[in-house]
This record gives sequence, structure tokens and C-alpha cells, in this order.
Amino acid sequence: MLTTSYWPAGASVPLDEITVGDLLRRVAGQVPDRIALVDGQAAAAARRRWNYAELLAVAEDVAGALLARFEPGERVAVWEANRPEWVMLQLGAALAGVILVTVNPQYRPAELEYALAQSGVAGLVHGTSHRGVSMVDVVSELRPGLPALREVVCFADWDEFAASGAGHGPLPQLKPADPALIIYTSGTTGFAKGALLHHLGLVNAAGLSAQRAGFQDGDTWINPIPLFHTGGGVLAGIGCLARRAAHVVVPQFDPALVLELIEAERGSMVLTVPTILLAMLENYDRQPRDLSSLRTVMSGGAKVPDTLVRRTTQTFGCEFSILFGQAELHGVLTQTQTTDGPQDQAETLGQPMPHVEVKISELVTGQPVGVGEEGEICARGYQNMIGYWDMPDATAATLDGEGWLHTGDAGTMDARGYLRIAGRLKDIIIRGGENIHALEIEQLLGDHPAVAEVAVIGVPDPHWGEQVAAVIRPADAGAPPDTGELAAFCREHLARFKTPRLWFFVDSFPMTPSGKIRKFEVRQRFSAPR
Repeated sequence: MLTTSYWPAGASVPLDEITVGDLLRRVAGQVPDRIALVDGQAAAAARRRWNYAELLAVAEDVAGALLARFEPGERVAVWEANRPEWVMLQLGAALAGVILVTVNPQYRPAELEYALAQSGVAGLVHGTSHRGVSMVDVVSELRPGLPALREVVCFADWDEFAASGAGHGPLPQLKPADPALIIYTSGTTGFAKGALLHHLGLVNAAGLSAQRAGFQDGDTWINPIPLFHTGGGVLAGIGCLARRAAHVVVPQFDPALVLELIEAERGSMVLTVPTILLAMLENYDRQPRDLSSLRTVMSGGAKVPDTLVRRTTQTFGCEFSILFGQAELHGVLTQTQTTDGPQDQAETLGQPMPHVEVKISELVTGQPVGVGEEGEICARGYQNMIGYWDMPDATAATLDGEGWLHTGDAGTMDARGYLRIAGRLKDIIIRGGENIHALEIEQLLGDHPAVAEVAVIGVPDPHWGEQVAAVIRPADAGAPPDTGELAAFCREHLARFKTPRLWFFVDSFPMTPSGKIRKFEVRQRFSAPR
């Protein structure tokens, strides 16, 4: 039992000191005929499959094709939705020592230009179109303004591109500490920053997280999470590699397709966010499936109510695991055990992962606070990113001189080492000298049946400094809830000063790629002084 909010790095399991490419080589040598990758198309007849021997062969050809065009250490971006070739490109880049920059396919031209220019990419592999937008036209439009961009490849020409690397020479010898990926943060508070991640962090964060969730050797992971995100491309993609498992790539989230793939492919694991999970449950209620193979549902990215945990485990007959992390930590910092009860699953973030120190830091002194006291969640260990690409000031503000990574999240730690989150440090509303966590109010209003989604913000007020405002997407757009009823609901559970005084209703929220509300955009729209 802890006496301060400090968790020492545990070594109950060893770190796997290996690169992503060497991990692929090892697994292909051990289980060459085992299915490694499946194209989870809606039409069963269109589902392509690769075993580990075939996946290694393709990845080596891709590495050769990359090295014919780029030097190790150069950056190559991928701008495309989920597809097996995306995974092959990631593995080929890992073998070649080329740093892969993952870009959200929903990015508009200005966002794409920012990511490509900021990371200084020498190459880009992109799709043909996404949600009615011609990616080919967008790239053609932007390319003249990106002088560092030498090579552009369309996935429509993938077979030709990969074949060009056949018969390649020896691939470079890489080290586990070498950089592998740049993943841009979700950008909930402004311009995105590119977190530079290394092989050691990718292999172990993914492998240890999969292991804690009960994902076993040779299992099958159904993956609807975008590959450009740490959840999809790291925890799922490399987690499958670490467990010598099958990775079923879902091209685009559709709850009926995900459930059908679990049934048809005998999926044992799925990583979700609460919105995806709710859609799956609602679809299952209409069209039940045989989910007897499903062992664990993992979820993160937002609070998971205990009612959702219980409904999931009872409906699907599975276990549950909650993740908490960020790109800067290779995707995961803490995680619940599948044996934890629904209350711990819903109210905590679990305990820290192996080989990483965690403290709840006092904001002025940096020392661990007492058990149960609030401070900033900080981490130190192999999971820390190398830094933000070409952003030394931002890196210095996040990684301090003693090696602690400051997450920017306020939280607490109990005597067992279980963490709870209180909100973002920058998401505190100061009303009349009282500090108010927006997350506390959002969690309460999120439990109201008339509220589908909510963002709580501070609005400048000449008397109070800031006033609490709730921006709500109603569960029934045609019948928004009465604001007096909502205020009374809050007053039953919150102090008067925390109860929102301003109420706004919206049809939809601006969202990040990982399904989080872009609070800074909400503030821009609604935070004019009242």
C-alpha cells in the first residue's frame, strides 16, 4: 500500500529489447504459416489474407522500395484510411529505418499541408479518395508548396511500388532506441504536435498492454480503430505482432461489420472508444451474433460509465479493460486488469504499466502529493517519447530535466496505485477564485438521459472572472432538455458554484480523430463575454 502518490517502475516481466522489424522477423521464423493480416472487407469473398512468412516478404520488398528512394532517418508520410497495405508500409518503414509520419485521412488541405511541412517529409504515400474528397487532387494542389517532398506514391500503384523493392540489398541494422513513427497529437487545444516514437516503446507498450488485457498467443484482434492513431496502429497493429496473432483491419467503422467479423474470424479482442462500443451494443440488440470467441473489450479515450462496462460484459459475455495514455507515451500508461470489478473499471484508469514510474506531482515543487490528493500525472521510463518533432520548446515544456513526462492531466492515485483523472490542467474553470474541473460536470451531465454529449467550458465574466457554461448535444435533437431541469439535476450532485449558469445546444461537435471533442473550437464559438 502506497503512502505517497508515487508508483515505482516494476519489472515483473522483462522488456523485449528489439526493433519492430526484428520482431516481425522473429515471429515469421517461429510461426511462418500462421495468419498475420486479414483485410476485413464487408464482402467475405473479398477478404485477403497473409501469413507471417508472406507478410515479412512483402514488408522486406517495401523496405527495399523505400530505400531506393529515401535514406534511413528521412520521413515518409502515409495519408490513407485503414487498409492492409497501410500495415505493410509501416512494417517496411520499420525495416528500412525510415520514419513513418501518420496522417489522418480526414485532414483538410490546410491540415495536411501543416503536417507534411512541419515534419519535413521527403515522401508521401496516399489514397485515391476519402469520403468524397479526391486525395489525388489535394496532393497535386499542395505539392508545389512543399519543396522537401521529393516522391509521391498513390496506393492505387501499390503493387508496382512494392515490386520495385524486390531483390533489394541488405537492410540497415537498427537499434531499439531508434525513431520509428511520428504521430500527431489530437490537437484538442490548438496546433497538433508530432510525437517522435521509438521501436522499444512501440514493441513493449503494445505487447504489454495486449498481455494485460488477456490477449493470448495466436489470438485474433478485430481492429476498427484508425491506423494513424496509437490505438489502431500501435496497440492493435504491433500488439498483434507481439502476441504472434492475426490482425483483422476494418476499412471503416461499421458496427454491423465489426460484429460480423468477430463472429466470422473468431475475434478474441477489440479495442474501442465508448461511442464505438455503444454503436456495437445497439446493433447487437437488433441483430445478435455468435460472439463466443470474444474474450476482452478494451476501451479508452473517454470515461467509460460503469453501466456501459456491465452492459458490455453481460451482453457480449466478455471481460473488460480500460486504457489511459497518450501518443507521447506510445499510447498507454495505465490499464485495468480484466479481473478488476466494474467500479474500478469505470472509476479508475487502472495501475501503471510495467517498467514505468508514475507520480501525481505537486504543481510547484514537483514532489509526489499524498495518496488521494490531486496533482499532475507524470511518467518516467522507456515509454516516454523522444520528443516533439522540431519543437524544442514544446518538448522542454513536456519532458523535464529529470526525465519526467508531464501529461497535462490532473489526477489522483489511491493507496493501491490506481489512478483517477480529474481533467486537463488547462481545462480548469476559475469562478470567483474557485477552481472547477470541467470534467466533473461533464461526467455528471453525461449521465442524464436527455444528454448525448456535453462540453463544459469557462466563459469570461466581468464579475466572476469566468462563468460555467455547458454546451450540449441532446439525445433527441427535436426535443432538447429543459435547462431548468438540467440545472436542478446538477444541483442535486454539485455545489452551487459548479452548476452551469449558461446553456447552449448544438447538433454536433467538432471532433478529434480519436473521438474527443475539440474543446478549443467550442471555446472559440461560445466563450465571448456574456
